[in-house]
Amino acid sequence: MSISIKVDKVSKSFGKKQVLKDISLEIEEGKIYGFIGPSGAGKTTLVRLIVGMDRPDSGTITVLNKQVPSMEILPEIGYMAQSDALYNDLTGEENLKFFASLYKLNKKQQKERIEYAASLVNLNSDLKRRVSVYSGGMKRRLSLAIALIQDPKILILDEPTVGIDPELRVGVWQELKRLRDEAGKTILVTTHVMDEAEKCDYIGMVRDGSLITKGTPKQLKEFYQAGNLDEVFFKAGREFQ
Repeated sequence: MSISIKVDKVSKSFGKKQVLKDISLEIEEGKIYGFIGPSGAGKTTLVRLIVGMDRPDSGTITVLNKQVPSMEILPEIGYMAQSDALYNDLTGEENLKFFASLYKLNKKQQKERIEYAASLVNLNSDLKRRVSVYSGGMKRRLSLAIALIQDPKILILDEPTVGIDPELRVGVWQELKRLRDEAGKTILVTTHVMDEAEKCDYIGMVRDGSLITKGTPKQLKEFYQAGNLDEVFFKAGREFQ
């Protein structure tokens, strides 16, 4: 199996605060990788570095065999930020059209991709409404549709289920698994919710900017003799100190 994303000894500081400390991990093609940890652990900083929105102080990040930042691979990455970056005065459809226009898609392709992405997140009936009247969950679903608009090889989703109800959360995870299984997407998800970590193929647990353990959920529970991933996080953190 080929490696889609490789992070090699990456560190990052903002002023005197070190946010990431010597992070190394590999993400296989066609897998869901969960980057797990509490708020402020460094998850968002890591995904911003992988997308190429910032540069590490040390270490390297390679995405699809290209070192980032790289304009060449941007069309292959669908990025969903933790905060919805939407135009509230526009309709859902107008938002999708705008983001679709940023890629090399003809009008026919744009229409097909908008219909596909909107149907994936169950927003077809709400596309003509202004985003300003959308609920928080609808905005998250629209942000996910935008991340999928150009049919990227890699999806990087920062806390994609924050602010949506449990039923929608189940739906989002069903869709992520379908994208992995049927479309072969590589998916990186950050979350602080341990039961969502169970849904990932591989996970990396981070605390205070350090990667304290990594592996499949089953491997980690067996290694730490833990009944759940909350217990894994506690034991791994204690051993890492």
